[in-house]
Amino acid sequence: MNSLFLAGQLFTGLSVASILLLAALGLALSFGLMRVINMAHGEFLMLGGYLTYLSSTLVGPGYLWLAFPMAFVGTALLGMLLETTIIRRLYGRPLDTLLATWGVSLILQQAARQLFGSTGVPVVAPAWLSGAVTVHGGPLDSLTFPYVRLFVIVLAALVLLCMWLILTRTRFGMHVSAVNQNREVAASLGVNTRRIDLLVFALGSGVAGVAGVGLALLAPVNPTIGASYIVNAFLVVVVGGVGSVLGGGVAALLVGFFTALAEGLTSVSLAAAIVLVAVIVFLQFRPKGLFSVKSRALEEG
Repeated sequence: MNSLFLAGQLFTGLSVASILLLAALGLALSFGLMRVINMAHGEFLMLGGYLTYLSSTLVGPGYLWLAFPMAFVGTALLGMLLETTIIRRLYGRPLDTLLATWGVSLILQQAARQLFGSTGVPVVAPAWLSGAVTVHGGPLDSLTFPYVRLFVIVLAALVLLCMWLILTRTRFGMHVSAVNQNREVAASLGVNTRRIDLLVFALGSGVAGVAGVGLALLAPVNPTIGASYIVNAFLVVVVGGVGSVLGGGVAALLVGFFTALAEGLTSVSLAAAIVLVAVIVFLQFRPKGLFSVKSRALEEG
């Protein structure tokens, strides 16, 4: 295995990890706080991708900045609608929530097929993202780093930083932490737990929509594009530790690097099986993940 191949796969893994991280942040928050297994989370990525396509089509690819608020607000509103109409009625019933959100994911996929067709729609990246950084000389000679993948990596880092600041430096973050640790005590102290559930679910959905913007820049958007990421996103949540933002970041890097390396040495389908086996083995030694979060809700489950 030469250094050029290894460096290329690691860079690919880093860009994949960036999408996984953005996809897993919302899952980590919603499952850690509300114990909701949202199988429709991948469709929030899909919606973010389609909103990016609409933004690019309506105002041109040069206005990529417009896609971010569109994707975030659009998916956050959908998340709020899903939480208030379905998920709120199924708290404490994880199997029912899983089946209900799986049905929602199928409905959203079919709606996307009716509106945009079953084939992928390409999103044209702005001109300033069309180039690449090329290494000249040394063992990594001719290795290229496309601007669009570098942009996705920076985007994931900025979103992770913003999420960390929100959860650790704001009153809202303090309430989220309180509800996560002990919902009953938080409610007795005046925290509106229902409102926190709604806002956390909306925040996680909005971040998934931002992930859809990055995903749309890397590949054409189709109705099943989110479903292809949902399994690995759940793996990231489990490996990192349920409810841990820091754990999600570290786990996304590990899963992304391992997936890219396995795909480079084998095939896509075999790599998926190898990653799943590796996660199962890891959980035998660290059943609570890399960073466990103390939560009365999780302990009672």
